[in-house]
Amino acid sequence: MKKPVFVTAKEAVDMIENGSTLCTIGMTFVSASESILKEIESRFLKTGQPHDLTYFHTCGQSNREGGMQHLAHEHLLKRIIGGHWGLSPKMMELISGNKVEAYNLPQGQMANMFHSMALREPGKLSKIGLGTYIDPRIEGGKMNERTKPLEDIVDIVTIDGEEYIRYLPVPIDTLIIRGTYSDEVGNISTEQEAMVLEILPAVMATKRFGGKVICQVKQVVKKGSIDPKRVVVPGIMVDAVVVCDNPFEDHKQTHSWYYNPAYSGQAMGQESNAELVPFSVRKAIGRRTAMLLEKDAVINVGTGIPNDVMGSIIAEENIGDDVMITVESGIYGGIPAGGVDFGISMNPQALIPHDRQFEFYNGAGIDFTFMGAGEMDQYGNVNATRMGPKAAGAGGFIDITSTAKNVVFCSTFTGGGLKTEFDENGLKIVQEGSFQKLVDKVQQISYNGKLAVERGQNMHFVTERAVFKLTKDGPLLIEIAKGIDLQKDVLDLMGFTPLIAEDLKEIPTNIYGEEPFGLKQIIYDKLK
Repeated sequence: MKKPVFVTAKEAVDMIENGSTLCTIGMTFVSASESILKEIESRFLKTGQPHDLTYFHTCGQSNREGGMQHLAHEHLLKRIIGGHWGLSPKMMELISGNKVEAYNLPQGQMANMFHSMALREPGKLSKIGLGTYIDPRIEGGKMNERTKPLEDIVDIVTIDGEEYIRYLPVPIDTLIIRGTYSDEVGNISTEQEAMVLEILPAVMATKRFGGKVICQVKQVVKKGSIDPKRVVVPGIMVDAVVVCDNPFEDHKQTHSWYYNPAYSGQAMGQESNAELVPFSVRKAIGRRTAMLLEKDAVINVGTGIPNDVMGSIIAEENIGDDVMITVESGIYGGIPAGGVDFGISMNPQALIPHDRQFEFYNGAGIDFTFMGAGEMDQYGNVNATRMGPKAAGAGGFIDITSTAKNVVFCSTFTGGGLKTEFDENGLKIVQEGSFQKLVDKVQQISYNGKLAVERGQNMHFVTERAVFKLTKDGPLLIEIAKGIDLQKDVLDLMGFTPLIAEDLKEIPTNIYGEEPFGLKQIIYDKLK
């Protein structure tokens, strides 16, 4: 029977050939194979080997320090085909500096590309990405000037009179994954990981191309000691196993915890100990967006303001049994962590594979998605993927907003130094932001307003001082904050003139302050 070799990180890196395609599986700092990634970086800095790699990754995989940051070196990488770089500043610098070829694709499409590649299909077909910068007729997902003249990795096909984007296969030479345990014949389990991820489909795709699979684990256990139902990757599909020699640093469950069983399903944590977010302008925006919720809604929260505050709002308003909060990583329920720990949740009810989660998001579609945003223009187009020269990429944004029934964008009205105060008299602008977010034309189309209207989506753009609803004629201003001057504080700071509702309302002031504001009653009143 075929068995993997048990090797050191240095020996594992010997298996990576110059000019080959490398793939890693993880999200944020979850499942980061730090022993191997550190050795790749160290080897390259000392010897210049390996070099000119193509790097394929579905999710952002960093905590601003580790993870794929170790790979962010000119000449180590020739090409990146990735989902998100928001927590990897070195990657964004490589891209903006034209030091690397860079393509960005929607995270969910990439996760499910593993299935189509494993099945030897000629590409993955989807409507996700049409009308956005992923569309080859717009930008083709090319993220810098160096990449623009290069070949497209997506194209348009027509089937039964309807257009689809075809995401072309990317042959994988080396795949790096992470598990909790390996037994003596290489069977891999992942029980202490905080996400299920798309490990097995990635392994299947790699094997289809004849590639090598390398797995970092905490410990090797006796053959037969892993429950067969807990085996995520059978040993015959694993080529090499690296036992982490410093797990407290290089095999952490996530950025903030070495291992907390409440995040991986082995125990229930005390939710009273969960950190609730103090009141701030971000929480004010989150509370106003939460007022749009309906009972029994299945919701998604994205990075930025939503993930940082929505879990806390749901917990303190005691509506956890009235809505189901999900995260793109495959989480259902619990209290999502924020910041660099995006994608994990304390006491989740279910953890499903990352790729399967996007089948739900792209197929049935979520009831509500709450997303961060950078810009909106006169057509209702939203940019959440490129701000100036810095390209964070789509992550799950395009997948989720393309099919959600209700799309709610959360953003401050202006950016760069905005300071505010809130009280019973409403909102006071202490210091205005230095740049506009409501612009004539967005820098990059991450969300297409015209197509959203055609899809029949309900779209809101919520800020601390103004709330807009997208109509077939463009964004409609429906609310402003008490204490705000419509002309001076709103219209004069926009790059276009919005439609204004005849019955323009005030944002409720009861959302300001530290105490709960009665969200449960607001939701139940909608049932009357």
